[in-house]
Formats: sequence, structure tokens, C-alpha cells
Amino acid sequence: MPTETTDPVKNDAVRDSAFLRACRREPVPHTPVWFMRQAGRSLPEYRKVREGIGMLDSCMRPELVAEITLQPVRRHRVDAAIYFSDIVVPLKAIGIDLDIKPGIGPVVEQPIRTRADLARLRDLTPEDVSYVTEAMGILTRELGPTPLIGFAGAPFTLASYLIEGGPSRTYENAKAMMYGDPELWADLLDRLADITAAFLKVQIEAGASAVQLFDSWAGALAPADYRRSVLPASVKVFDAVAGYDVPRIHFGVGTGELLKPMSEAGADVVGVDWRVPMDEAARRVGPGKALQGNLDPTVLFAGPEAVETKAQEVLDAAAGLEGHVFNLGHGVMPSTDPDALTRLVEYVHTRTAR
Repeated sequence: MPTETTDPVKNDAVRDSAFLRACRREPVPHTPVWFMRQAGRSLPEYRKVREGIGMLDSCMRPELVAEITLQPVRRHRVDAAIYFSDIVVPLKAIGIDLDIKPGIGPVVEQPIRTRADLARLRDLTPEDVSYVTEAMGILTRELGPTPLIGFAGAPFTLASYLIEGGPSRTYENAKAMMYGDPELWADLLDRLADITAAFLKVQIEAGASAVQLFDSWAGALAPADYRRSVLPASVKVFDAVAGYDVPRIHFGVGTGELLKPMSEAGADVVGVDWRVPMDEAARRVGPGKALQGNLDPTVLFAGPEAVETKAQEVLDAAAGLEGHVFNLGHGVMPSTDPDALTRLVEYVHTRTAR
């Protein structure tokens, strides 16, 4: 179970934050806001501290991780911080030969494509990612009443990278395994579910107030294939951390047709991209879940008036929800003006103040 900080007042303030209250579908003083990829290339201070340091190396330096995680909280006054890392960090930690190449993304030297390859996916231990525990400790002290979100990549998305050897538009190798060797596919996702769950447990036990499972590429699947071949592994991840009493968020891109089955994986909050209005997403998901989203990230390039108009459309569509966390429909784009994000946070807070 998670270790408590020594300050009960601080713990109570975090638990009573607008973000965690919205995740629990409780009344909030204002609609909470945070942004996926809020800590990253859109910030000049991020580019400065990352200069000359590779992405994976950055993820393994606790002081640097803490600084990058804190930067958007200081600048934008968002309602939650998200731990700076990458979804392939736990794979690197267990010895998979991979790197994050600029302009490309994660590249795996030897893809996983046979049953013999499964032996390379050993269990993840807390010692493998001790830098995560250290960075989380710094952050929980520095963030005060601001919640800290931990995260991990979902088994399907991790499997896609491992099988394809890198980013893909078609996922032909991953789908070929899923359709052609369903037993190997199921064993691979089950192994990845264990690794993912272990990584989330490390973060929760080090102080994360919530966790998000990124199934970034699940939108490439038909609903029937998702239910049969992917959902069981995601359920296993969420079940593994169910006893920690922290909100669990589930997010994917292009998953409008998957919102119902994704909502059945066990998360408390379902992330929605910009393709489905929030009220329609609520209808598809059904009662008992908070929703997160869902401004199109490209709107931020359109100027303040357009941003406010589109943000208000999101707020209006979400007005009747049991719980709503305002976010983008995917991550902050690298060339986004940071001031646009700061203004957006202020707008949402002002318009929804109770």
C-alpha cells in the first residue's frame, strides 16, 4: 500500500483538491485543468534544462525529472502535475534495447515477434526504477497541495512498439500476431500487463495521487477485436492497483467507438479525444464514471478568441457530467505558445468558478 507523507494537513489538501474531487465525481470549486504533455517541448524552460540530454537519460535523473514536472505547474497553474517520463521507460528498465530517437519516437533494436522473445520481458522490480521513487519523493514535497499523476503505457500500445520495432501507421505486424497467433498475443499482453502494473505500483507507493493508463494507439482496433484481444490485459492492470484508493484514468486516441469497452476496463475516469463531444461520450460510457477532455490541441494555434469559443463548447457539453476534468483531446503540440495554455487554464477556472 502507498506510504503516507508525514504531513496529514498536506495529505488532506491533496485529497480535497479540485482534480481529485472531480475524479471522484464530487462537487468542485471549479473545473480542474491539466494537459497531457504539459511538461515538454512547448516550454522554453524545458528545452533549456534538456539541452544535450537524451530523452531516456532525462527520465532517469530524479532532480531533472522533478524540475520538468514542476515547470508547467509554476507557469500555467494547472490543477495537477503529471510525472515526467515516457511509456517505454519500464521496458528500458528491464533490459529491452531501445531508444527514443528525435523526430521518430521509440525504436526497438530487436522486435518481439516469437515465443522465445517473451523471455526477454522479465518482471519489473522497484529497484529497476529507483530513480522514479526518488523523483516522486522530491515532487510530493515540492508540489504542496497539487496532486501528482503517475502514468504508464497500456499493454496494447507497448506491444505495438515492441512488435513493430517503432511507431507505425498500420500496425501490420502487431495485428498479424493478434489475428494469426492469438495465444502468443495473449501471453505477450499478459506479460506486459504485469510489467505495467508493477510500474504503476512503484509510482503510487512513492506518492502519486492518481494514475493514467495511456492506450495511445488502441483506436486502430475494431471494438470486437479490442474486447477479445486487448481489454483483458487492461482489466488486469487496473485490477492490480484497485486497492490503492487512487483514481485511475484510461485514455486512448481515436477511441470514440471504443469508449464503452474502455470504460469497462476498471478506470474511474475515461479520457475522451476531440472527435466525440463530451455529452455524447458520457452517453457511450454510461453512468458512474468521470470524463476527461477534450479540446482539440490544434485550437491553441487559432488565437485567444477562438480558443475561448471552443473551450466553452467543451464546458457546455460537459455541464451535466458527474465529474469533468478539462484537458486536451491529446497532448500539447511542441510548437504551442505556452501563453495560450496559461490563458486557457485561467479561462476555464474563471468560467466554472462555483
